Amino acid sequence: MGDVEPIILSRRGAASVQPAASSPAPLKITFDRRELDRILDLYGRMVAQGEWRDYAIDFTRDKAVFAIFRRAMDMPLYRIEKDPRLARRQGMYCVVSQTGHILKRGHELPRVLAVLEKPLKAI
Repeated sequence: MGDVEPIILSRRGAASVQPAASSPAPLKITFDRRELDRILDLYGRMVAQGEWRDYAIDFTRDKAVFAIFRRAMDMPLYRIEKDPRLARRQGMYCVVSQTGHILKRGHELPRVLAVLEKPLKAI
């Protein structure tokens, strides 16, 4: 048996057949509040140090991307990506450099973001 098409009665009593609704549109992958708090905390500290100046967020069917820019018109300096398809393999979080190299990949966001932390300087 296939999809059942509903029959709609108009005001005049004539029946019309409506095509069955297609499958619902796939949901977009997003960062949850906890993940965004971690990312924006790091971003805020790096902005305060003068390292980063702008960001962009992109949500697609496959992954969520937080792109970090040194200047507004540049290519992203780093991309923090969340790809749930890789959750059981290498980990769904990764940090990608401007050249496309994966700097860190893992299952836990704080550990992956640690690669972007600047070491403390002795004064």
